[in-house]
Amino acid sequence: MSATPQKNRVPRRVLAATAGLVTVGALVAAMPAGAQDKGHGHHQPRTVDVQLLSFNDLHGNLEPPAGSAGEVNERRADGSVKPVPAGGVEYLATSLRTARQGHAYSVTAAGGDMVGASPLLSGLFHDEPTIEALNGLDLDVTAVGNHEFDEGATELARLQNGGCHPVEGCYEEGKEFKGADFPYLAANVTNEKTGKPVLKPYTVWKKNGVKIGFIGVTLEGTPNIVTANGVKGLKFHDEIETVNKYAKELDRQGVKSIVALIHEGGAPASNAYNYDCDSPGAGDGISGPIVDIAKGITPKVDALVTGHTHQAYVCTLPDPSGKPRMVTSASSFGKVYTDTTLTYDRRTKDIVRTSVKSANHIVRRTQEPADDMTTLITRWNRLAAPIAGRPQGFISADIDGRGSTAPEKPLGNLIADAQLEGLAPADKGGAVVAFMNPGGIRSDLVYAASGSEGDGVVTYGEAFTVQPFTNMMNVVDLTGAQLVAALQQQVSGSNAASPKILQVSKGLTYTLDMTKAGADRVVASSILLNGEPIDPAKTYRVAMNEFLAGGGDGFAALGQGTNKLVGPSDLDLFNAYLAAHSTAAAPLAPPATDRITIVQ
Repeated sequence: MSATPQKNRVPRRVLAATAGLVTVGALVAAMPAGAQDKGHGHHQPRTVDVQLLSFNDLHGNLEPPAGSAGEVNERRADGSVKPVPAGGVEYLATSLRTARQGHAYSVTAAGGDMVGASPLLSGLFHDEPTIEALNGLDLDVTAVGNHEFDEGATELARLQNGGCHPVEGCYEEGKEFKGADFPYLAANVTNEKTGKPVLKPYTVWKKNGVKIGFIGVTLEGTPNIVTANGVKGLKFHDEIETVNKYAKELDRQGVKSIVALIHEGGAPASNAYNYDCDSPGAGDGISGPIVDIAKGITPKVDALVTGHTHQAYVCTLPDPSGKPRMVTSASSFGKVYTDTTLTYDRRTKDIVRTSVKSANHIVRRTQEPADDMTTLITRWNRLAAPIAGRPQGFISADIDGRGSTAPEKPLGNLIADAQLEGLAPADKGGAVVAFMNPGGIRSDLVYAASGSEGDGVVTYGEAFTVQPFTNMMNVVDLTGAQLVAALQQQVSGSNAASPKILQVSKGLTYTLDMTKAGADRVVASSILLNGEPIDPAKTYRVAMNEFLAGGGDGFAALGQGTNKLVGPSDLDLFNAYLAAHSTAAAPLAPPATDRITIVQ
């Protein structure tokens, strides 16, 4: 697909007043020279190609993500797969602007999780820097993702509408935060009291008589993966029913071309960004929640931009009438964008589905960075520097967390050990074991310096990037039976299809037998704490963050804890552990991963 800069951007005012934000999964299109709208009234071509550029799950990664979290797997002609460094908003801006060149009709959409779980550069400032960057990227619309609710609906409304933070105020003297100049769409999120959507459900993009409607939804299960405070007073509805309802409404208004931005996704059979999702081999294709969602969404919707799973794919899945429909996703952290061509028929006002073409492209760091994004990053880094650069500890090698595909991650063990050590003293909670949710580990600890601190130094900014939620720690009473049930919930119930393996503190060991099904995968007789079998009737003091203690991620058993003590934040405990266990002369080595025995 050709790529291009900024010339023919659609002015903001052409976004209909229904402004909503589109969840961008992976859509981008190219426009043949002959299809351009001459605007003279006679002999307009019947069809016009609209370029849809899309991306998802940026998570405030303005700077190129470090370590393996900043790589994309590329399948080569010889069949080998090679990691390519990718991402960084300076390069994403260049990629999108290059892609737009020569396209009279180009719209840019996103699939949610633009903010939340962000590195310090964005997270320290409640993600104002990311919204500012997205404005500069000329994002037209995005769907909300679950992480847009991390700080609650009021804070999400502030990101949309502007205004300085209610507690911390304005970050730069004389500068008020303007908010997003693109709509955030939240069609399936309503206020419990009024029943009305908390943000616009859809928006209509218009240019020279071409109209495309965007509907944005997040996954219905958002309350299970966000802290209770973040979703207080909100109701999350079925994705299929919601999209179908608003597609009907748009259709009645004469908008026949519709794209759904859905913050939910799937897993392709290969993790190479350029894998042919439609190849016919056994075991090929895509699995996961988006498959059933795509099957249920009305044929009125012409393409689905998806996200949430941080995977890259361009697949065709049949709509309910059996016609193929494009479903895309663009990895995460701004490492990939999707370019989809939607051929618009002026007579029917609909997309010619047989001619929809789409491809994913790597946001390569070998291209020129965009000056305006470099300036933005430099400006915010200057404000963050006094906090970000403080050394917290020392490591002797990379400690993989987000970048590890293994169930037990070295960084997960380190975090759980830090939580146990901080909360084991009797006056701090008396914990005997700690659990960490894998999704809460947002990056790796990388040995190479990120700034001027020197190799092996862990800065506050790097530690924050690993654990950006600043979750408060809880210590609760659980019975042995509840402990065993929690371990079984890793691989059963809502986690049966896609296991969520808790990271455990030292002293807890057990066997995970993946040849079995459901709860039986956790071999109950193998669970030992400090060499002793778990006694179902005994009470244990268990440390975990407030998200897990609320039963998050499908761990209902962990939500049954009693006699709760609230401790320091997870980040404070992590930094204290680094300080206590490492020096420049004796850095911390990656912990062994020998707590969970896996049978495949």
